[in-house]
Amino acid sequence: MPWRADPGLTMDPYRVWLSEIMLQQTTVTAVIPYYERFVSRFPTVEALAEAQLDSVLSSWAGLGYYARARNLHACAQAVVAQGGFPRDLDGLRALPGIGVYTASAIGAIAFGLPTVPVDGNVERVTARLFAIETALPAAKPALRAGADALGSDPHARARPSDFAQALFDLGATVCTPTSPACGVCPWMDACAGRRAGIAARLPTKARKKLRPVRYGVHFWLTDPVGRVLLRQRPSKGLLGGMMELPGTAWRAEQWTDAESMDHAPALANWRRAGQIRHGFTHFELYIDVFAAGIPAPQGAGIPAPQGAGLWLPIDDLASAALPSVMRKCVAMAQGAVAEK
Repeated sequence: MPWRADPGLTMDPYRVWLSEIMLQQTTVTAVIPYYERFVSRFPTVEALAEAQLDSVLSSWAGLGYYARARNLHACAQAVVAQGGFPRDLDGLRALPGIGVYTASAIGAIAFGLPTVPVDGNVERVTARLFAIETALPAAKPALRAGADALGSDPHARARPSDFAQALFDLGATVCTPTSPACGVCPWMDACAGRRAGIAARLPTKARKKLRPVRYGVHFWLTDPVGRVLLRQRPSKGLLGGMMELPGTAWRAEQWTDAESMDHAPALANWRRAGQIRHGFTHFELYIDVFAAGIPAPQGAGIPAPQGAGLWLPIDDLASAALPSVMRKCVAMAQGAVAEK
């Protein structure tokens, strides 16, 4: 993993922190290319603090959960303002976007503090070792207590950084969610879940509730010189500060065509491009995409409609701070235009 130090070298708290924020709700495989590009662009916490938020959001685009990127930027500025990362858990937890787990991960891995960060891998190892059958999330206090018991071993306390990373790797490669490789596990004999024959089904999880559905409409509008109309979302809230195609709010009821056209950014010959589906943590979103082009005399570019945002060259979309849901809309619109 590119954020890990070579044997014998001290871990860089910037890289530990960055990797932990990126890995929230995202897999290692997905994170690695984003991490490498991000570090190439912002190699130090100082470089990140000095960057414009739009640049950070652009580099983050595609990773999702964009509040993480805004907090990342704010946290970098706070760290630089106080002269570096705090070396205690309370100080780390006081930084923007850093909770109990992330503070513990930075503290243990970068600073050698005697604490055990509890992620999904550690929860699984602990649930199996101690045969904790209570369903998540109710089991979290018991899992935390189990992890603390593991971390109280003198060898673990002597090498907190190695122990935390070893626990992560044990869960990721041996004590896996399905078909755990108990035969090669160093804790095979100590595992109460294995002895009881229940290891593979632990930890148990409460049944998920069905996610509500929301609907929206967005508009792909181009001008004669190869630009597309975009606008910036409010800085607070879901996808805060990201760019999007102009459109409606997202609501529980579907939008009729007549209602949709009340939110179109300009009078034009709109045609339906199709519908995309996107899953957020707490709801499913369906967006109807409409496409149109605006003619102009002599092919000159025209000003953006009042309050609609800005024109961006279509060739620059790849580097724009567009969230994944908007990239789906763009792909839908461009596909429909190409087929016309």
